[in-house]
Amino acid sequence: MISPKKLILLTFSALGLIIVAKSDRTLSLEKDEKELVRSLTSINKLAIKSFQTEHGDILDCIDINKQLAFDHPLLKNHTIQLMPTTIPKWNISNNKNSKNGDSVPFRQDDISCPSGTVVVKRITQEDLIQSQRLKSMGSKYSRHISSEGKNIELTGFHFAVAEYRHQVFGAKVNFSIWEPEVSPTQFSSASMLIAQGSKEQFQSVRAGWIADGFIKTGCYNILCPGFVQVSARIPLGILFGPVSVYDGPQYEVGIRIYKDGSTGDWWLVVYDENVGYWPNSLFTKAGLGHGASLVAYGGEVYSPVNEKSPSMGSGHFPSEGYSKAAYVNNFEVVEGSVASKPLFPVTLFSSTPNCYKASLTGKKKVWYNAIFFGGPGKCV
Repeated sequence: MISPKKLILLTFSALGLIIVAKSDRTLSLEKDEKELVRSLTSINKLAIKSFQTEHGDILDCIDINKQLAFDHPLLKNHTIQLMPTTIPKWNISNNKNSKNGDSVPFRQDDISCPSGTVVVKRITQEDLIQSQRLKSMGSKYSRHISSEGKNIELTGFHFAVAEYRHQVFGAKVNFSIWEPEVSPTQFSSASMLIAQGSKEQFQSVRAGWIADGFIKTGCYNILCPGFVQVSARIPLGILFGPVSVYDGPQYEVGIRIYKDGSTGDWWLVVYDENVGYWPNSLFTKAGLGHGASLVAYGGEVYSPVNEKSPSMGSGHFPSEGYSKAAYVNNFEVVEGSVASKPLFPVTLFSSTPNCYKASLTGKKKVWYNAIFFGGPGKCV
């Protein structure tokens, strides 16, 4: 069983995957040790102050102007935006009578980075190797929607999601947090994706949590220039805990991604904290430069073809409902300057419904805009 410390905040973009994984090969410590050392030297910037977590990870306070984001050629002369200039007016609650899980705070009270710095997780050789393995698998859901479901090989990948296909400028969800059981060669994730375009013009940004069997895997954007960190409290790759318990306490994390109406940057907000943003200069007019046409949220898993697929979410089907099935609730979209309940219904999609499903209701409806998702897996 995977331990709670391996449930991490995951953020990545289609742009980042192209930049980092364009060679489509996996690094190995034996063959590429020198290359690994060079990569780590480039990735890990000079620390002004450092902390070690209870899990053994090292968090560094680094100069905000010298973070990895600015190794990206399009950001050489970028001016950092410490705060968004426009913020959508989010609704506080979907339903006053709804049942919500407890929000999981980021408990790292001993972190105090100096002014002018941001906090980042220090990358190790192990992190780099295992993250390369995960990126080599990629996300087949992203490829599936970018190609409109045509000519995409889904062997080993399974997903159960809700899709909202209308023009939007942001979205908000709360994910329940679980610890799916996975083997050393599998992953099981829950995330929200915002996308625009198709085929070569497809662009997306995404955030959520992931459980993988690779010991510790940091978020993609730690290893990929492009995402500008502004938070001195929440590093990408943070470890989530506690996790939800079947028929017991439920814990969740709130995630928002939205486009700044003035600058065009796409902001990531976690625990009501502005973590950072993807600068508008990274996006094309045909992509996310002028908004998005899809929001998707739910679960995705991967397993090699010679293994039975892992569980998704709680490992139980949506029909079991609250406290037993994984959920996403409080779904809101930004279609102007104000966030609201979606004007149109979402579409549910499951690539392997005998193993994983998504449903708007369990045994009874406990939120207005909620889905339950997941399943026991064991597909081959």
